[in-house]
Amino acid sequence: MCQLLGMNCNVPTDIVFSFTGFALRGGRTDVHHDGWGIAFFEGAGVRHFVDHQRAVDSPVATLIKTYPIKSRNVIAHIRKATQGEVALENCHPFMRELWGRYWVFAHNGDLKAFNPVLDGPYRPVGTTDSERAFCWLLQELRSRFGDTRPALAELGAALGELVPRIAVHGTFNMMLSDGSALFSHCSTNLFWLVRQHPFDTAILSDDDVRVDFSQVTTPHDRVAIIVTQPLTTNERWTACAPGEMQCFVDGLPQKNIFPPPAAPGMSE
Repeated sequence: MCQLLGMNCNVPTDIVFSFTGFALRGGRTDVHHDGWGIAFFEGAGVRHFVDHQRAVDSPVATLIKTYPIKSRNVIAHIRKATQGEVALENCHPFMRELWGRYWVFAHNGDLKAFNPVLDGPYRPVGTTDSERAFCWLLQELRSRFGDTRPALAELGAALGELVPRIAVHGTFNMMLSDGSALFSHCSTNLFWLVRQHPFDTAILSDDDVRVDFSQVTTPHDRVAIIVTQPLTTNERWTACAPGEMQCFVDGLPQKNIFPPPAAPGMSE
């Protein structure tokens, strides 16, 4: 299946170290060779890069590894196609507008018999189950809350109800962000950690690269990394449980955002 990478921070931070190891999984250290993409939030804007080439061969990926774009929320994806041909329009992350903000979404998994009625402004451009899920989520959020973004607790409660209705159709590891928070859901594999003071050296598992974060951070910095499989060999990663949802704000997981899981069921 695909690979996901997310970053949520309390100050603008570059993702060069994590992305360097992550990109190697797009054709060198793993078999995910059907395209890739990454999105960086910057204020009200988003830098959005996608490519249908393998991440290890993509000149755009080389740019990302050498150009330290700083952001407080980043979502990246390396694709191994299960639904939809290998094409630019099927590369994650996908991006749409809701409540005057850009929303970015990426998915790892395979959804079976997932054909919801899409009767609002959100329609897929490509042919993936992932983009259908994203469009349906935004449609349902807009239907519930109208033109005004709800408070975080209300938004978490809504996602805590809606996401399981998608996940019942198969594997739904996903990341979603509007630039103020990063939401995730685990069906099978998702890990996270928080880097904060006192910082230490981290060693990539996919390449012979290490960084002493104490030399490139301040004592006030805090960075959460969420990924399909741990990126480093010497840090303590927390495994998400199947069905677990997380919300990260300012580099920390937020507690009591999501309600207890309800019995799943999807009304088409």
